[in-house]
Amino acid sequence: MINTINIEQAKKLTKTEKLKPLIVLAQNDEFNRKILEYGKFDILLSVERGKRQRTLRTIDSGLNHVLAELAAKNNVSIGIDMDELRNLKKEEKANRLEKIKQNIKICRKAKTKIVLLNYKDKKDAFAFLISLGASTKQAKDAVQ
Repeated sequence: MINTINIEQAKKLTKTEKLKPLIVLAQNDEFNRKILEYGKFDILLSVERGKRQRTLRTIDSGLNHVLAELAAKNNVSIGIDMDELRNLKKEEKANRLEKIKQNIKICRKAKTKIVLLNYKDKKDAFAFLISLGASTKQAKDAVQ
């Protein structure tokens, strides 16, 4: 997994890293856009950073339709880590689930693939994604 804020260093690491699938940890909006434009990796993993950028009606999930379309164009999947979700407290978990739900909707519209990581049971993972609004095709592809 590549975890750096420096875009040039991230690009170098994607060239030298031999592990598959190649996962890049999402950072700020500018980094995410540049790395998705570069696109020579498999999964952009979005995680909760503890920032609470909550407005009255929308929740900033860090993903928008532009980033989702870039990911789809460059064949990059958006990753959701179940271990991270399991370790959150009740209120944080609710906020994170809301952001995941928003990301699923954006990915469905942009035809971007979703990948679920670190799940324990395939059927439960499938049902989890369906309950958050994923299409059956999205959920099936996410738990492969």
